[in-house]
Amino acid sequence: MEHLALYRKYRPKTFEEVIGQDHITKTLANQILAGKISHAYLFTGTRGTGKTSIAKIFARAVNCENTTNGSPCGECEVCKRLAQDNDINIVEIDAASNNKVDDIRELREKVKFAPIGAKYKVYIIDEVHMLSDSAFNALLKTLEEPPKYVIFILATTEVHKLPQTILSRCVRFDFRLVSVADLTKQLAKVFDAEGIKYDAEALKLIASAGEGSVRDTLSIADCVNAYSNGNVTKENVLKVLGTTDYDLLVEFFDKIIQKDIGGMLTLINDMDSKGKNLSVFAKDVSKHARDLLAIKTCKQPNEILNLPNDVYAKFEEQASTTSEKNLIRYMQLFSAAESELRYSLSTRLLLETTSLSAIMEEDVKKN
Repeated sequence: MEHLALYRKYRPKTFEEVIGQDHITKTLANQILAGKISHAYLFTGTRGTGKTSIAKIFARAVNCENTTNGSPCGECEVCKRLAQDNDINIVEIDAASNNKVDDIRELREKVKFAPIGAKYKVYIIDEVHMLSDSAFNALLKTLEEPPKYVIFILATTEVHKLPQTILSRCVRFDFRLVSVADLTKQLAKVFDAEGIKYDAEALKLIASAGEGSVRDTLSIADCVNAYSNGNVTKENVLKVLGTTDYDLLVEFFDKIIQKDIGGMLTLINDMDSKGKNLSVFAKDVSKHARDLLAIKTCKQPNEILNLPNDVYAKFEEQASTTSEKNLIRYMQLFSAAESELRYSLSTRLLLETTSLSAIMEEDVKKN
């Protein structure tokens, strides 16, 4: 049987199933319940946060014969028909490959035809920022005064590239990055449904690696599960992602703080001999400095970091041994090194040089 990627298998079908975008789903559901639907919407935000999924849910909901709290019921004939990818009443257009003025002129001609067996015809234009200037101009009039049965949903990751004339004609919704806590809960639901064994720390590592994107998180989970053969552990996640174990980060930072040059060089040698991606390690070191800074400066830091209690205790202890100014300096040094390491022919030497700079620069007095 053909494998279906987790992010496709668990794509939300109702507003209630969408995570991390309550400010959008509640507004859209209320519009549907009140019958106050706009003719053009703009969905903007980073990849994998639900723009296309919510657009499809909305397209089904405005046509549903028996909505449930504003969401499509999924049971009526219209819902069943619209759930099929080839239904003519929901038209998805990829602006990256259909970005010429002729493509938009063709769309304008098709808009004239009324929906068949539905109340609305919904056009979802993905990556709309890829349209050419002439294509935007061709879209303007139709976007401003479309037929009553047409709804446009424009989706983009780069809203700053859209002309102001387009922005002013749309109701705009900004999609947020999804929190690690929400992504962890979603992963647990998916793994439970799939019968996949896991430990809590592994889920947090996967969710953190997803960087706020539901799609990226589930794609990583798919890869880790394939490697783990149905038993996802912290060690397997670290191997697949190439990320650094918390204990190694703490040990490395101890060498930096204690100015232990020999110990630092030995650790880098061990990582290099084991094939560790040193660019990823530099990124993890920079993030670790940021985590320690959060512990020193925030009132409830673990609500931000979402670390296991035993790991948080180690981080808190280490944070007390250095200053805020030093942590900021470490962040700057290792984040700059990360981009250089990607293209360096001598990654080990560059990481050693950066680490020596962190050790040898004049120490700032601890706060």
